[in-house]
Amino acid sequence: MELELRHLKTIRAIADAGSLTRAATDLGLAQPALSAQLKRIERALGGELFERGRHGVRVTALGELVLERTRIVLPAVTELQREATRFARTPHATSALRLGGTHGPLLGALVDRLADAVPDARVTTCTSWSERELADLLTEGRLDFALAGTCGSAPPPGAGTLVWREVAVDPVFVMVPDAHPLAHRTELDLAELADEEWACVPGDGCFGDCFTAACTRAGFTPRRMYETDTASLVHLVQVGRAVGTCRATFPTTPGITTLPLTGTPLTWRHLLGWHATAQREEAAATVLAQARLAHAGVAAGSESYTLWLSAHRSPAPHPPVAPHVP
Repeated sequence: MELELRHLKTIRAIADAGSLTRAATDLGLAQPALSAQLKRIERALGGELFERGRHGVRVTALGELVLERTRIVLPAVTELQREATRFARTPHATSALRLGGTHGPLLGALVDRLADAVPDARVTTCTSWSERELADLLTEGRLDFALAGTCGSAPPPGAGTLVWREVAVDPVFVMVPDAHPLAHRTELDLAELADEEWACVPGDGCFGDCFTAACTRAGFTPRRMYETDTASLVHLVQVGRAVGTCRATFPTTPGITTLPLTGTPLTWRHLLGWHATAQREEAAATVLAQARLAHAGVAAGSESYTLWLSAHRSPAPHPPVAPHVP
């Protein structure tokens, strides 16, 4: 009998379980069938791999040798399968660009810019509330690039195998109905909203914890937080059921006023990610540059953000004056 990869997995399963009975259960086999298979494997390897006893099995010296090899071979084969799958799913020409992103205006703006920057590319998109899901899709080779975000300086998902580059950092604003008593203000202190109910879009990052911590520092605990899709969030704010949190780039929306928070207690970092071995440098540089331009365009479309930027950006330094030469 020729040794196969499944035989190594069987040996590993028996060693991990410590008994043929438990290993058979884990592998979905009858115990006699597993015993017969182990005997065939041992004949192929030239000796016993396990000593059988009333309390289970013990690994022999030959078994230790084989197990040591499985610790190298099995992970290597698993990684080979992942790399092959990722390679097969990754387009190797500019004919297709598979983009992922969390819900928001930035993804649409990026698609618009890429239509001019790489006009021959066929662009498809995938949206998700989950940054981790987007990272998994990049890792599996099912997306080429993904727009995601993190709260403040929190690390992005999949940082070990994925490349993440910063697109921009935005303050987090609040959304209030136009009829709200504070809607006329240019900015709000978070404590002024202590009696409100809240709404936000869901996510699997740390924003919820960071928001609660910011409220605690402001001296209150949020009464209620609705996690819902963007359309429902807008409705809840428009009818006065809740005030919402949003990125500063949230587009101007009828019935809603977006306002900055004093001291910028919360920020959102926009990131572009891709797999380190799946994208050429020039392709990544093009998409990243277009993402940054897309963000600038989206930011310019928000009146409240434009006003905030003009008030908070430091003026550019004057160029040095050349000395007069007579």
